[in-house]
Amino acid sequence: MSPEVEKYDQRGASASKKEVHHAIRNLDKGLYPSAFCKILPDVAGGDADFCNIMHADTAGTKTSLAYLYWKETGDISVWRGIAQDALVMNLDDMACCGCLDDILISNTIARNKHLIPGEVIEEIIEGTIAFVEAMAERGISIKHAGGETADTGDIVRTIDVGITAFGRLPRKDLIVNQIKPGAVIIGLASDGKANYEAEYNSGIGSNGLTSARHDMLHHDYAAKYPESFSPETDLKYVYNGPWKVTDKVKGGNEEINVGKLLLSPTRTFMPILMPVIREYRNEIQGIIHCTGGAYSKVLKFISPNLAVHIENVPDTCAF
Repeated sequence: MSPEVEKYDQRGASASKKEVHHAIRNLDKGLYPSAFCKILPDVAGGDADFCNIMHADTAGTKTSLAYLYWKETGDISVWRGIAQDALVMNLDDMACCGCLDDILISNTIARNKHLIPGEVIEEIIEGTIAFVEAMAERGISIKHAGGETADTGDIVRTIDVGITAFGRLPRKDLIVNQIKPGAVIIGLASDGKANYEAEYNSGIGSNGLTSARHDMLHHDYAAKYPESFSPETDLKYVYNGPWKVTDKVKGGNEEINVGKLLLSPTRTFMPILMPVIREYRNEIQGIIHCTGGAYSKVLKFISPNLAVHIENVPDTCAF
């Protein structure tokens, strides 16, 4: 085990999710095992020409970072970005299968009521609504079906924010990964500022935030916010970095707080994917949302005898 992997493991996280993958090894893989999401028969409509996709994910430990930043700065608006993180981790995965419209979502929020007041819940819900409205302006229909907010202070240290999403679409419109030799890879950046974003985005997304916050943020936070990490974690692995969340660094053409860069909302690629998929669906051999695992995630969706060549190409267009 490498030192970095060991450090991540000691912090209670797992880069490989080996135990999770072992636990689900006997689960049915759906109608199309090579699809990015599990594809189910059309249980909702009973139509053999349609299929269903249901997906669930959370903002992960990014909520702990939002908590720390909010307590340090009083900026409650950062919780709106957490709503986007939870949404995009579902919606963009589903988009990889061609499901980009008429999506139902439901949120599940578990909080420690002693530390997380109702105002934070309101910001998360308002952030969800704002994201849905922004996507509607781009022609992407998402309907909020409500959800559940539970006070679970005995088991949740601060707050956990999750989304479950459901889509129904014709099987003929599915994109199932069938990547062949000679295929051209087009990569979309997660950093910078897309024309549908209000602020510069560091591109950090919602994976690996356990390491990001502990490796970048100052050890002072360990004593100041012990509720922001597990008490079982050895203190030598907690907040080992040089930065305070209010320290300024370069972000694009401006200086931005380190905390805001770490909390940059996970970018959605749906406004880019929708017109591309509508015009070139039959030419697309696969779409992969490279969040956890980065480039290595591609290897899960190609044949063992295929090689992948990736190189940096200068930006030629902006969305």
